[in-house]
Amino acid sequence: MKVNLAGLDLVSPVIAASGTFGYGIEFEEIVSLERIGGFVTKGISLEPIAGHPSPRIIQTAAGMLNAIGLQNVGVNQFLSTKLPGMARYPLCKVIVNVFGYTVGDYIQVIERLNQANGIAAYELNVSCPNVHAGGMAFGSDPGSLEYLVTRAKAASKRPLFVKLSPNVTSIAHMAKIAADAGADALSLTNTFLAMAIDAETRRPRLSNITGGLSGPAIKPIALRMVYETAKAVTIPIIGMGGIVTPEDAVEFLLAGATALQVGTASYADPRATERLANGLASWCRSHGVEKVSSLTNALDVSPLEA
Repeated sequence: MKVNLAGLDLVSPVIAASGTFGYGIEFEEIVSLERIGGFVTKGISLEPIAGHPSPRIIQTAAGMLNAIGLQNVGVNQFLSTKLPGMARYPLCKVIVNVFGYTVGDYIQVIERLNQANGIAAYELNVSCPNVHAGGMAFGSDPGSLEYLVTRAKAASKRPLFVKLSPNVTSIAHMAKIAADAGADALSLTNTFLAMAIDAETRRPRLSNITGGLSGPAIKPIALRMVYETAKAVTIPIIGMGGIVTPEDAVEFLLAGATALQVGTASYADPRATERLANGLASWCRSHGVEKVSSLTNALDVSPLEA
């Protein structure tokens, strides 16, 4: 089950996605943390962010709509109160999701994180669809994305992953820009910009009006984006979007992903990441797959016989 992701040796390709696993340490009594490859923290900003008022999470058909607003404790408190506990689980890689409203914000957060131990990599959040500034503004503009990734890579002392926005015309084009600017790996995709309306009250169901759609509803689109991106870049891809079953995980690997992130499934089952890591291992055993890494880019696209 071991995979190498941009120089990081993971015990499993299954990683808990940002925003769905807190700061990791909260799950130590629920999930066997050393059975999963790692987790991505909530988006960490320079200063604490309170997030949007409720309601900010609602269930949708085959998915979930959220507009949390990147609520987090800020980089200083994260380093002093959240990160130290993860030292008890050295096999579980800590990947810090970094968010900023300006390029300077991103760089300052990275520089603070550079000084700490126990962090394996950074995931640059350029794709959050439910904040009014920053985030997706970088991920949807080619010039802004190139500039931010270039600056962040120069500042980073650790591998830099870039979490791309699906809300663009060509995901492959944006992926190539990020890769050429120095990204060590790509996370895709983030949530899709969406909304829900209460027909009885004639009001939006989210206080932010719009939010990000995740869950099984987006899986076919996310799968296609991973496949297209894998043909456009040579750096590793971390696939995500509606992964619930081991078979879902296998599909993303076949499409070109090296590792996987599990997010929305953790809301229905807090042990989803461990369950999927174990389930993927069982799937490999039952299908004679000796190394899970052999599934990456192994999609058979030969013409079907009549």
